[in-house]
Amino acid sequence: MFKHFINLQWKSFIRSASFKTNVAFKILMAFGALYFIAIFLFLGVGVFYIIEKAEIGDPLVIVNKYLIYYLGMDLFIRYMMQKMPITNIKPLLYLPFKKQQVVNYSLGKAVVSFFNIAHAFFFIPFSIVLLIEGYNPIGVIGWHLGMLALIYSNNFINILANNKDSVFYTAAAILVVLGGCHYFNLFDITVFTAPFFDALYNLPWIALLPWVLLIGLYMAAYTYFKKHMYLDAGLAVKQTEAKTEDLNWLNRFGNLGTFLKNDIKLIKRNKRSRTSVIMSFFFIFYGFLFFTGAVETYEHPVWQIFAGIFISGGFLFSFGQFVPSWDSSYYPLMMSQNIKYREYLDSKWYLIVIATVISTVIASFYLYFGWEAYLAVLVGAIYNIGVNSYLVLWGGAYIKTPIDLTSNKKAFGDKQAFNAKTLLLTLPKLLLPLGFYALGHYTINPTAGYILVALAGILGYAFKNPVFKMIEGIYKKEKYKTLLAYKQTN
Repeated sequence: MFKHFINLQWKSFIRSASFKTNVAFKILMAFGALYFIAIFLFLGVGVFYIIEKAEIGDPLVIVNKYLIYYLGMDLFIRYMMQKMPITNIKPLLYLPFKKQQVVNYSLGKAVVSFFNIAHAFFFIPFSIVLLIEGYNPIGVIGWHLGMLALIYSNNFINILANNKDSVFYTAAAILVVLGGCHYFNLFDITVFTAPFFDALYNLPWIALLPWVLLIGLYMAAYTYFKKHMYLDAGLAVKQTEAKTEDLNWLNRFGNLGTFLKNDIKLIKRNKRSRTSVIMSFFFIFYGFLFFTGAVETYEHPVWQIFAGIFISGGFLFSFGQFVPSWDSSYYPLMMSQNIKYREYLDSKWYLIVIATVISTVIASFYLYFGWEAYLAVLVGAIYNIGVNSYLVLWGGAYIKTPIDLTSNKKAFGDKQAFNAKTLLLTLPKLLLPLGFYALGHYTINPTAGYILVALAGILGYAFKNPVFKMIEGIYKKEKYKTLLAYKQTN
């Protein structure tokens, strides 16, 4: 039966209207997967000797101390990126299959997910190194099996909590607070968690406990999906009490205010758009990799402006890249009204600008690392407003990716967002500011590099009207192709 399900999915893949895009996207994902596999493999083989060389203690004990954060980050990344299997079983409900077969197949797909398999490239090499270095084989096997069960437990926790935002965000907030308390020596959660991971090695039978937890989570997921696998309830849209939001203070801006109100309501009411905004908030902390010396490669001066672009442009990259796809469900209706493209694009631009300014103000804590660190953020914000905001809107005319706001897809986008035009439009957002900064930095001084990047942003803002006129023309040219793309359901 599993073979039959796999055959059906393969036919769905090759018969898709976007088959060529699917293949290109899969190839791109494969390269990304190989990159992360290489990182895990390097850490799995080398972390033991890195810790040993640093002389900070028993490598296994040190690794066990921080495993709670490893599992926490794994769960966070899964929530943001891992695709849920339930999205693929809807067509099967019309066919004569038993519910338990469909549920087992669906959960089985999640078991062989890359988010589970990738961890093997760390834990297997690390366990082999432990055996080579003379650790007790029974203890190593017990520790390895225990960690295997915990990784798969994360998989099923993510599946069960995926539609419960309040549970996830509460857990994420607790993890961030615990990490902050640990960093500032206020409270160390590892004092309580490390003994359990140590016990997996010292008392191998303890590994049975994670496996009991894993079996319990699998049964809970199985029961939940089987119970809700019927069309008139399990797949029905959740009904909630309607709340009206007038946002009358935006009326003074005319049609621009109307579009801004729609965008604000869209962000507040839909999980996918909210997730994109939350992701943009986490972009603000990306600078810690650059300004703290955490990664030696990023200490190169040119990389600081790269950090400034990302810190201030989180909303631009996570939300702005899908303009106008956020409005795909009612885009045909909009195009049948007397709406000017310029007003529509202006509203999106102002939304990006407001978010960029807010991110820049929040990121003012980088002054702690020196005025140059925050100057990179400030200059990056000017460039994002004056140049990258136009490039994002320009690229939106070619993306044509319909977004189902009622679905549980992830914030990183859909496969149709990948094509040659959007890839070419992405490169200037990242490479041009680096080039401007490097030109000034190496020919005059670092300050001149910042001035060149800021000047590019200021000039871009000065030529806003002709640039918007050109972008408006592109949207008009692509209008009917966009409407046709938004009707595509497969």
